[in-house]
Amino acid sequence: MGSQFAGAKISVVLLTGLVALATLVNCNTEGDILYKQRVAWEDPHNVLQTWDPTLHNPCSWMRVMDLGDADISGPLIPQLGGLKNLQYLELYGNRLNGSIPAALGKMEHLVSLDLYSNLLTGTIPTSLGAMSRLRYLRLSQNKLRGAIPPSLGNLMSLEDLELHKNALSGSIPASLGNVKTLNYLQLNGNMLTGTVPLEILSLLVSNLVEFYYHYPGHAENCKLNPGIQVQDFVFQAHFGKWDK
Repeated sequence: MGSQFAGAKISVVLLTGLVALATLVNCNTEGDILYKQRVAWEDPHNVLQTWDPTLHNPCSWMRVMDLGDADISGPLIPQLGGLKNLQYLELYGNRLNGSIPAALGKMEHLVSLDLYSNLLTGTIPTSLGAMSRLRYLRLSQNKLRGAIPPSLGNLMSLEDLELHKNALSGSIPASLGNVKTLNYLQLNGNMLTGTVPLEILSLLVSNLVEFYYHYPGHAENCKLNPGIQVQDFVFQAHFGKWDK
């Protein structure tokens, strides 16, 4: 009986040790990824000087990456998709260039992706539609082109989608009407064509407190009607509270 208890105790200790080792390896891997990103960026104000992969516990600084308005420049490396613990990626208001890596769609715990007001080019990766916990996706004021991916309609936790002031083209995906949690949608300042999908209109009717769109050359607000041409108005919808 005593030998069985001792054997079980050893197994528990061994299992605990293996879990701790796996956690440490994972944290060190993510620390290496962030260090590689640091090397790829220009950082004139040394805001990244604390990104040290030799820290005792790299996991302690990987939940939030808040570098808004930090004047950093350079590309986003694909390895960022390996930051499994990251919840907030706040890189707005910098001079980031290149494309948005498709690998970002692997960040399964990400809640907020803020890349607005940069110099990003290319298309919006379809893979971003796989981030099931994402609540805020703000990619506005870049140089993104191509279509809005229908896969964004899979983001069932999404509350805020801002894609305005890019060079996006094509139609508004009807799949966005599947996102019943959506409170804010801004698509103006693109080259979108076609009509507003009925699925979007249905979402407006069910969730909207106040809605605004503006015909060029007219100061007054207008009522949204089915079949209205996308190119005729600035598309800006607030579901929930309207921010004056």
